[in-house]
Amino acid sequence: QVQLVESGGGLVQAGGSLRLSCAASGVTFGSYAMGWYRQATWKERELVAVISSGGSTSYAGSVTGRFTISRDNAKNTVYLQMNSLKPEGTAVHYCAAKRGRAVYYSITSYEYWGQGTQVTISS
Repeated sequence: QVQLVESGGGLVQAGGSLRLSCAASGVTFGSYAMGWYRQATWKERELVAVISSGGSTSYAGSVTGRFTISRDNAKNTVYLQMNSLKPEGTAVHYCAAKRGRAVYYSITSYEYWGQGTQVTISS
């Protein structure tokens, strides 16, 4: 049974930092591309950052230079380091997994999703 469990969300002031983690089980983690997405209230889910099984990364323009996605295959975990946070980034953040070698951008590409972790950024 595949499980993705996010952690690390919370309440932070604008300009602060948070580090999200997503622990995967039930998959051969090193064979999976991973992604972080977020969904604000009344808005569609949107891409934040993605990483291929080989470590190639890509970011949404709104977070480039502030966020870093990384993975530790020994720990079956993907991370999202978020710096210089902005109030418009308040959202539930989800991690997702897709078996394959490429970097995947489309939400519909991903096979597995976590339950999400709330990130709230106060102004």
